[in-house]
Amino acid sequence: MTSQLTRPRVVALALIIAFGVSLRNVGLLDADRVRRGLHNAGIFLGDLFPPELDVLPEVSRALLETTQIAFAGTALGFLVALPLALLASRTLAPPLVTVPVKLLLAFVRTVPAILWAIVFVVAVGLGPAAGTLGVALYSVGYLGKVFYELFEGSDPEVMEAVRGVGAGRLQLARHAILPEAANGLVSQLLFMFEYNVRASSIMGFVGAGGIGYYLLGYVQLLEYRSLLTAVLVTLIVVVAIDRASAGIRTALR
Repeated sequence: MTSQLTRPRVVALALIIAFGVSLRNVGLLDADRVRRGLHNAGIFLGDLFPPELDVLPEVSRALLETTQIAFAGTALGFLVALPLALLASRTLAPPLVTVPVKLLLAFVRTVPAILWAIVFVVAVGLGPAAGTLGVALYSVGYLGKVFYELFEGSDPEVMEAVRGVGAGRLQLARHAILPEAANGLVSQLLFMFEYNVRASSIMGFVGAGGIGYYLLGYVQLLEYRSLLTAVLVTLIVVVAIDRASAGIRTALR
């Protein structure tokens, strides 16, 4: 009993020590650095206001491009992820197929979308095409994993009923697995789109199009009022998309 009570305390103490060491190593226990940082942050915040409204047209166009990058990338990712997820599902394919497909999906989602965007900037050049392909590839990794987990969690009774009438793997996927997982697929697809809108906002940092190009430019030119305008417009659009997506997911449930 004493051992069971002591173990959580030891773990908690170890975590606290690790937290303190981490803070020290990254410099957040340096009082002078923190004081200078707060002073500089105050100056920066003062330079943000009032927002510069003259940049609204160019910011709006860039944000529309960002949304299109996210939408097209999510749709392309979905089209590739769905068949890969079916191949990765233990209920439909043998380990000889599922294991390499799962490893492929794990590798793809390990690399952040912005790094995939850099790869495609090299491959297809600067612009939104590179951003779209970067978003698409990352979406394949994420959606593929979520989808095959949904497929493997399908109701076994439904699966057995469909198998009992002599259905093959394609019929099993069409008549049992996909209908059973449909709501989850749509919900995860909408979440991926929300995420990709936010991820696409920084694609311009590496020349892959979207609002990120302007955000980086405003920072480099010290145009902080324009930066605030771009951030606020982006925030409004992201919140609107999040609310709309959440409403759709609630309706589906």
